[in-house]
Amino acid sequence: MAAGVPVASAAAQCVTKVELTISCENLLDMDVFSKSDPLCVLQMNSTGSQWFEVGRTEKIDNCLNPKFAKKFTIDYYFEMVQKLKFGVYDIDNATLDLGDDDFLGELECTLGQIVSSRKLTRPLVKRDRTPAGKGTITICAEEITDNRAVNFEACARKLDKKDFWGKSDPFLEFYRQIETGWQLAHRTEVVMNNLNPTWKPFSIPLQSLCGGDIEKPIKVECYDYNGSGSHDFIGSYETTLVHMQEASRTYAAEFECINSKKKQKKKGYKNSGVICVKKCEVVKNYTFLDYIMGGCQINFTIAIDFTGSNGDPRTPQSLHYINPQGYNEYLAAIWAVGAVIQDYDSDKMFPAFGFGAQVPPTWQVSHEFPINFQPANPFCAGIEGVVGAYQQCLPQVKLYGPTNFSPIINHVAQFALQAMQQTTASQYFVLLIITDGVITDMDQTRSAIVNASRLPMSIIIIGVGGADFSAMEFLDGDDGSLRSATGEAAMRDIVQFVPFRQFQAPSQALAQCVLAELPDQVASFYNLLKLKPPTETTPS
Repeated sequence: MAAGVPVASAAAQCVTKVELTISCENLLDMDVFSKSDPLCVLQMNSTGSQWFEVGRTEKIDNCLNPKFAKKFTIDYYFEMVQKLKFGVYDIDNATLDLGDDDFLGELECTLGQIVSSRKLTRPLVKRDRTPAGKGTITICAEEITDNRAVNFEACARKLDKKDFWGKSDPFLEFYRQIETGWQLAHRTEVVMNNLNPTWKPFSIPLQSLCGGDIEKPIKVECYDYNGSGSHDFIGSYETTLVHMQEASRTYAAEFECINSKKKQKKKGYKNSGVICVKKCEVVKNYTFLDYIMGGCQINFTIAIDFTGSNGDPRTPQSLHYINPQGYNEYLAAIWAVGAVIQDYDSDKMFPAFGFGAQVPPTWQVSHEFPINFQPANPFCAGIEGVVGAYQQCLPQVKLYGPTNFSPIINHVAQFALQAMQQTTASQYFVLLIITDGVITDMDQTRSAIVNASRLPMSIIIIGVGGADFSAMEFLDGDDGSLRSATGEAAMRDIVQFVPFRQFQAPSQALAQCVLAELPDQVASFYNLLKLKPPTETTPS
């Protein structure tokens, strides 16, 4: 990383990281034939009136009293007022746009209020500030002081059959003991129709699992999933991390799954199945700052949409028209995101490409041409160089089509694949695509993203203009559902989509929103592959 980069001083100012756990009770029931399907969205505001999204919990089907497994991790600055807004929605479709989902209520507060209370329970209110029925939200805050995590591999055998027409659909919940009882730490995925399931490998932060105390009790509950939301209890057991570690070293730690009600009623009851922990390994989880300050470079590539749907750049109606003040939405997006990300790139040389235009001298349509017209050296010096090259490129190309994303995604993915040959987390690639609308090669783009999800790479898409961006939201797989046309699932969510026009004052708020997921994408990818920073810094 270049000397004098502000990230180091920012890290010094940050007092701590705080983990927020969310639950709700007595939510409004908006569904006619079933219960609401709630999801909680966290937004933050530290500058004026502009809110940006920090993240979303998982959706819980048919539940008015949800306990969300996904937690929010936030940098806490003592010297700043960090306004938070928790919005709860009943999700009835697959789009990311919350405008077509039923609003169940919200809470506005500050991070300071939550931290000082440790556990804050408040009524939810509607947008007109009237009570949202009897709905309440509870936020528990905990300072993160331990960056270790526990990697698990688990399976089960001979679980009780709970479904009349089929077998059980089991999932596990891990609970940590706290002063007031048990707090949900993790929920696995559901394995459908299987009494001998094997769950995908998963990781739980050590602090979430047992507060860093390997001898503290942990409770594991096994349920049969029901779409109605009232899951059937199969059984549970209690253990400790140290027990699971020791027992899994030789073969597998095995635990009888006990249903106490069934045990009381049934003579000769033995168990409701056996849970096997095949792997229980404590590892250090490096943070984004560990990687950046340890020498990981963020390589930033920009791709600009030059398709005909943008309109003739010489007319004010065009999205590529540069007004007398030197402004258009493309330039604003480049400046906003580039100004933040350039601090993480030591040489500040950025490759910039266009797609969807007829390019001289052959006037063939190209979907990955360097906007400086130098194929052997597509790099621009700083964000200023990108802006200059864009302004000079505009009058030299003919806007055409179609709108194909896959060529430029695959282009950057080639470099990310080369970086995978290295034994440390030295190179991460971020592709910024700025586009005006409907994507043409959707199947190829889906496959390109699924492939890139296995590489050190993230994709940011900013939609300019007023087109229908529903396809872009589909690519932003926050619900983990993005698959290629052949059904292959993405290993992780690497796409962040944001429509430019939802920001009145674009620069800082836009950058915060589109870059909010990037630190976790970088850290989680390298931790998953067990790659360390190029040089170890003082442990965070």
